[in-house]
Amino acid sequence: MKLTFIYLTILGVLTSSCDNNSITKSESVEDYIQRLKSNQYQSDNLPLFTYQEIPLLLEYRNDTQMITNYPRNMISSYYQPECTLGMYVLWTVESIRAVAINSDFLVKRFPSQNPILALRNSNELVLVSDNTSHSIAAKAYYDWWTNNKNKDFNTF
Repeated sequence: MKLTFIYLTILGVLTSSCDNNSITKSESVEDYIQRLKSNQYQSDNLPLFTYQEIPLLLEYRNDTQMITNYPRNMISSYYQPECTLGMYVLWTVESIRAVAINSDFLVKRFPSQNPILALRNSNELVLVSDNTSHSIAAKAYYDWWTNNKNKDFNTF
């Protein structure tokens, strides 16, 4: 009986947390950034941004301010107590891209389990959190956007 209750409780939490009502319906990039910076972000998911918000988001790609109150992917077993705003913004841009291509890896609007960088060619998860790696990732996103911004978003 106790085990059944635990299973039902877990099932209830999982199904309620998958409810799209928890997704922020309309929010400006400026409001989003301000609430992240002030650690006042209340939603448990990423906003419903589209490719149109990417240029504004990329303005914050190099911001090194640490944030502690931000949406986290509920399926991740790795707890990340803080993240730089710039890395979180890149994760938000990746979410927009993943939603646009209907990625199989999306959970809600989360493009991965965490807003982290890891070594690509490693058999184990090796996290990389230095400023140089962040700069390389930020430049890659900026170049990707700049080199393709005049194309139809759904084709690049």
